[in-house]
Amino acid sequence: MDGPPSSTQGANIEGESPRVEPTIETDEATITDDAELERTLGLSGGLAIGIGTMIGAGIFVFPGLAAGRTGPAASVSFAIGALVALLVALPASELATAMPKSGGGYYYISRGLGALAGTVVGLSLWFGLVFATAFYLVGFGYYAVDTLAELGVTVGDGLVIPLALLFGAGFTVLNVTGTENAAKLQNGIVALLLSILIAFLGYGGLDTVGLFGEPTAPEQFAPFGSMPVLTTAALVFTSYLGFAQVATVAGEMKAPGRNLPLAMVGSVLVVGVLYVVTIFVATSAFGSEQLSEFGETAMVEVGRHYLGPAGAFAIVFGGLLATMSSANASVLSTSRAIYAVSKDALLPRRASRINLRYGTPHVALGLAGGPILVLVATGRVELLAEVASFLHLVMYGLLCVALVALRRDEPEWYDPDFRVPGYPVVPILGALASFALIGFMQPVSQIVGVAIMIVTAGWYAYYARDVTLKGVL
Repeated sequence: MDGPPSSTQGANIEGESPRVEPTIETDEATITDDAELERTLGLSGGLAIGIGTMIGAGIFVFPGLAAGRTGPAASVSFAIGALVALLVALPASELATAMPKSGGGYYYISRGLGALAGTVVGLSLWFGLVFATAFYLVGFGYYAVDTLAELGVTVGDGLVIPLALLFGAGFTVLNVTGTENAAKLQNGIVALLLSILIAFLGYGGLDTVGLFGEPTAPEQFAPFGSMPVLTTAALVFTSYLGFAQVATVAGEMKAPGRNLPLAMVGSVLVVGVLYVVTIFVATSAFGSEQLSEFGETAMVEVGRHYLGPAGAFAIVFGGLLATMSSANASVLSTSRAIYAVSKDALLPRRASRINLRYGTPHVALGLAGGPILVLVATGRVELLAEVASFLHLVMYGLLCVALVALRRDEPEWYDPDFRVPGYPVVPILGALASFALIGFMQPVSQIVGVAIMIVTAGWYAYYARDVTLKGVL
């Protein structure tokens, strides 16, 4: 199957046009001018990517923050986030099997809705991932300080930001130099994390219902009413940003029509269940008010409550692994977003330049790492998380709209291996749910998000307004 044509009519103000990259798909490989990607990933590999990029903030950073806002009903907030992610995962699966290209959501939207929408989404995705990565790194800083405390070295929260900055710079350098075994390392981290979490949550859940120890006195489920449940859902949606990363490997997946949607939906379901159970176990251990006082590393105290020092250390170790994994994966994803937009001439071509020594997009990685370090220095955990969610929810909503547009016109090249069941209801609900969740964010997050989108639209008008992507409806 041939993908959409990628040549253009017109160019940016530097005279650059998008690169032509015809694609041929077979059962064994996806073949482009640049590479031949063998289809080696099965369902388990796709699940590992989705789960690995989502496990992290939802379990290790958010329980204290979410419980303080919502009480035990924070579990419903996580369930709402999972539902919105599922409504987007199905349309994303169809688009990914029709267009197995790097760039993910940016590529689908630019081909379905045009270069302006593509520029806004592509550059907003860059900033969204930058905010998300900064959030993960600040979480990592808190867990690094707690790790030192568990080892008997008390340094205080003043070291959180310096540690986050140090490791943020380290991850950027690591991605520039390239790592051949990155995929194996990610799979190993995911397996270890899931083992720690399933053992801990299994024990904590049994303790909570009274099979071990004493039953916990029930707390009022929604002490602050229903509205905080929705505002907290908007905050914690950052926990689900990783599911769309599965779409970026569509060209390397065996039987993508079957395995891609199963991997995307399955990873959201697995992680969603883990998040809901985590809130149940955490609020049963201490109650919402005390969890809120523990802050970003509340789960360390939950681990100590159930399993003593060994439980605390297991959670500290898991939190370090999870925040490192999420931050590292997000740095890489940020550079891919910049690379894809640059290849379409919506950014200067030099942004997609490849380092001859390491074979990595070093300019794109620099454009990712620099802003991340600036945002890390603010230390504003909730603001970083919500702005990341805002910008991704815009992309997810437009992704659903792009699917409807492509289905309506059915261009000759559009031939997905998987089609969304329940069309058009599912993509319409996905778009409405994504945009509606934005309405429950704090005003400062909405203002920052809208400002970023205005700036990206202004960039298109200044730099790339004459670029017309072929394949666009």
